Amino acid sequence: RSSGLAKTVVMGSDTTLGFPDGPIRTRRTCGTTHGAGQRCGRGTQEEREDPMSASGGTRAVVAALIANAGIAVAKFAGFALTRSSAMLAEAIHSVADMSNQALLLLGGRRSRRTPTEAHPFGYGRERYFWSFIVALVLFTVGAAFAIHEGIEKVRHPHEMDAIWVAVIILMAGIALESWSMRTAVIEARPHRGDRSWWSFVKRSRNPELPVVLLEDAGALLGLVIALAAIGMSAATGEPRWDGVGTIAIGLLLGVIAAVLAREMQSLLIGESADADDRAAISGAIEATPGVASLVHLRTQHLGPDEILVGARVTFDLGLDAVGVASTIDEVERLIRAAVPTAHPIYVEAAHSAVYPDSAGSS
Repeated sequence: RSSGLAKTVVMGSDTTLGFPDGPIRTRRTCGTTHGAGQRCGRGTQEEREDPMSASGGTRAVVAALIANAGIAVAKFAGFALTRSSAMLAEAIHSVADMSNQALLLLGGRRSRRTPTEAHPFGYGRERYFWSFIVALVLFTVGAAFAIHEGIEKVRHPHEMDAIWVAVIILMAGIALESWSMRTAVIEARPHRGDRSWWSFVKRSRNPELPVVLLEDAGALLGLVIALAAIGMSAATGEPRWDGVGTIAIGLLLGVIAAVLAREMQSLLIGESADADDRAAISGAIEATPGVASLVHLRTQHLGPDEILVGARVTFDLGLDAVGVASTIDEVERLIRAAVPTAHPIYVEAAHSAVYPDSAGSS
């Protein structure tokens, strides 16, 4: 009975229907109602061309890149005039941030490549990979260098020159970083919902906004630390304060790098859809006419804007093969209406749907 049913079922896009003698898989493209050449559930043309832009990441990254470019030039000039190790650490920090923003833009570009036979689910996780590299760069180039430079300054202190130049440059840096931070906050606010900012950073599946937010927050705090260190050196006449401030900046960058690495590692391994999306997907499946029950649901982010959905369901016992196929199509439609980023979707029939006589035994 199951073999005959399997042979007559017409499958929906990116869908699996499972039977005891093995699942069958087929794919179809959407019709003209979804737009010429458009694949089901892939969003608008703009989102497919630049999903990072659609999620607000591009604008925040570009704003941070512009701010850090201007700040880096000013900080290196300040270091040349003052010989402050805290100023040098901040200059290297800005260069590291510039490199990081370039890597985020690279990841966004590479994630838009067309799926291949070797990578049938596409390259969405490129954005997670390059965000992980950002954490490594921030730790090695930013944190390690600052701590080394600070230790050297404490061991071999020297007087600073033109302290007021350093103060003016740091104040200008705070203004530019505040502008970059404001841009990131504005872009992130629609995605944050009612969550706290810390919860958003830890739970967001979009890597760019949390990275930029943490980098901007770290940069602002680092500038304040550098300003305080230079002020203490000037007030006390003790140049070792400059080295202490530099070490503090390095430790701050190390903590930020560790947080980013931990979050990106989790996303690279594969995280499920968030609780709201899972509830919406479950509700869509259970609300589909012809579905008797949802046995279990599995989801995983293939990228920030793609959620793999696998569901095992039981169908109404009166459905024939055509009815089951139609019900699966309706399951897909309702899931994508509830969660537009759900793609691809795999649906498997539970045992009792194939063998009505054994209902209740599985």
